[in-house]
Amino acid sequence: MRFDTKTVVLRKTGDKNLKKGTERAVKIGGGLLIGLVNGFFGGGGGMLCVPLLEKVLHEPTKKAHATAILVILPISIASAVTYLINGYFSLFGTLTTGIGVIAGGTVGALLLKKLPSFAVGIIFALMMIGVGLRMALV
Repeated sequence: MRFDTKTVVLRKTGDKNLKKGTERAVKIGGGLLIGLVNGFFGGGGGMLCVPLLEKVLHEPTKKAHATAILVILPISIASAVTYLINGYFSLFGTLTTGIGVIAGGTVGALLLKKLPSFAVGIIFALMMIGVGLRMALV
């Protein structure tokens, strides 16, 4: 496979080397995939969003994790409304789990601020591996 640099005009913003149209397509396509995964499985879009932001769009680790949370929020709300309308909802489960989610989210956000980016990346990778193994083995 041959790559001809004369036919591809790249723009440089910071450490990003993506053509403007390509970057937009990656963001929109990645967003569609993230939304599909989150809507279909009821979660998990962040597991795709973080690597997209870090590896493809070259966002710094902490910024990618924080941005993923903000990206997932409206997706989660839209998915939750759809599940609620279709009767896939447990008030008891939501209330009991929600308390822990709020507390854990607060602690996680504080840890993200304090931990070095390298540690955040290692923890995220270990979580992805652990969740993948758990799903494959059960």
